[in-house]
Amino acid sequence: MYSPPPDPADQQRMRRAFARSAETLGATVTGPEVWGWHGRTLSARAQYPDLRACWLRLLSAPEDKAAGKIWEGNREAAALFDGRIRKPLLYDTTQSSSDGYAYRAELHQYIAEPVFSAGPVLRTDPNPPAKWWESLCTDLEYVSGIPTDRVAVRQEWVDRTVPRFLHMPGPRITDWKTAHGDLHTANLTSLTPYLLDWEGFGLAPAAYDAAMLLAYSLLVPAFAHRVRDAFPVLKTESGRVAQVIVITELLQSASRGDHLELVPGLRTLASELS
Repeated sequence: MYSPPPDPADQQRMRRAFARSAETLGATVTGPEVWGWHGRTLSARAQYPDLRACWLRLLSAPEDKAAGKIWEGNREAAALFDGRIRKPLLYDTTQSSSDGYAYRAELHQYIAEPVFSAGPVLRTDPNPPAKWWESLCTDLEYVSGIPTDRVAVRQEWVDRTVPRFLHMPGPRITDWKTAHGDLHTANLTSLTPYLLDWEGFGLAPAAYDAAMLLAYSLLVPAFAHRVRDAFPVLKTESGRVAQVIVITELLQSASRGDHLELVPGLRTLASELS
């Protein structure tokens, strides 16, 4: 869970659009508001006729940027994966615009299970059972085999950015797989697990999801060790490439002020990989 946008005008703009979207979809908001990263999304539990408890999520962007991978991600993921893996079903969507902003509202299945962490960085060891890991590995294996023209990681970005942050040539990606694209413990529920938030899915280097889960877990060595055990691909050359790319992504994010506490562990891991 993140904080509301710092500008009160943005907060009110999002709340008005959220209320309009709920009315359009015929949903009644029943839970507290939950803000996403940098106030880009606003969500809450809701009731929907014949569907019981749901999760209403509003995505906002300037009108000239309301397109592309993130904007269409959850809808396209629903078409490929709903009913096939453990993810919330997408029931309905609506789109609108006002005052130079576009809004996309999505009505998802409500998952009552808690997530493992409030934010991407894991801070305590949840110690899930073996069947949790088995379920996660099975679903990610299924996802990896589904063709898509969406791209989560671009070789051009790797070539440009890895040298900047790790002072080494960007590795060549030769093994591409479909990935969730944002796998961390805030997007995994604690019992089943359900995989949440599919807006960034697409083609990425093999082992990308495992590398992402590992990188966000570095503050909890016991859990990070279990990630390595669950995903032996991390020990291969493909796994090394994926980790280098994920480390670069998170160091770039840290350069903008995000999750600075991960930087020492990321640097240590990068040294081990090189």
